[in-house]
Amino acid sequence: MTADTLVSVVVPLYNEADNIRPLLERIHQALAPLAYELILVDDGSRDATVATVRQYADSRTRLIVLARNYGQTTALAAGIEAATGDYIVTLDGDLQNDPADIPVMLNLAQTGNWDMVAGNRANRQDGLLLRKVPSRIANALIRRLTGVYLQDYGCTLKIFRRDVAKKLGLYGELHRFIPVLAAMQGSRMTQMDVRHHPRIHGVSKYGIGRIGPVLNDLLVVLFLQRYFRRPMRLFGPPAAFSLISGLIVSLYLLVQTLSGEAINTAGWLTLVAVLVLGGFTLLALGFIAEMQMRTYFEGGHKPAYRVREVVQGS
Repeated sequence: MTADTLVSVVVPLYNEADNIRPLLERIHQALAPLAYELILVDDGSRDATVATVRQYADSRTRLIVLARNYGQTTALAAGIEAATGDYIVTLDGDLQNDPADIPVMLNLAQTGNWDMVAGNRANRQDGLLLRKVPSRIANALIRRLTGVYLQDYGCTLKIFRRDVAKKLGLYGELHRFIPVLAAMQGSRMTQMDVRHHPRIHGVSKYGIGRIGPVLNDLLVVLFLQRYFRRPMRLFGPPAAFSLISGLIVSLYLLVQTLSGEAINTAGWLTLVAVLVLGGFTLLALGFIAEMQMRTYFEGGHKPAYRVREVVQGS
């Protein structure tokens, strides 16, 4: 598509052959009046997904075929990288998200000057025990720990300004935390209720087994959110505590020795050594991390900020 593209719709696909034709039809029906492009990213499908896309895709559709199954986050990152629209929409390929919601979300983003509009599956059509309950627990935990208050982190249907989407820094399995990554840029975001349909074709790729990876990724996101630009704030306090504790124990040993008290010198000296060496080790890690951050921003010419707009006075 050209630089005049308004909306880029990015859809990751994995074994969704039966959903391709109705997906393309619904997207075209919903977005036909708009200048849009559709970017389908096949994430190593083992069925006829690629062949079906080639059969039914029109001139507005691009297909990116990954060499193997990398996961949804990587597929989204590949699609976003290829997108040229002013706004970028992410959408699941299983037809549970409804493309008809995209124009409404786009209008909300434009009229409200929002950097991101996230979908909230108000009437979610999934199993209660294996899908809804774990999702509600995860959503509550993420809101509590990150301070980013959205109802539904798991809804793939979202719309972003292009500059926000391009700087999300997606890797690993961080697609679940896209709102947190966007908030780290200072993005203005809101949410709206969207439709959700039961899956008709294919098999869901999600389940209760995702709980462990979600918790692991949450720790990564919390580190990125709180300490990525200021790693010494993570290493500094425990380093200071360890060094001060070592000093206090050393003074205690000195006082006890000068007063002639019998103590287990070897045990106490071992504790002092552990505390002091541990403190200096944490300090060293903090300094190394700080230098790496300086290299990251200065060596890569990456600004540590995002400008929303520049106003020229009259």
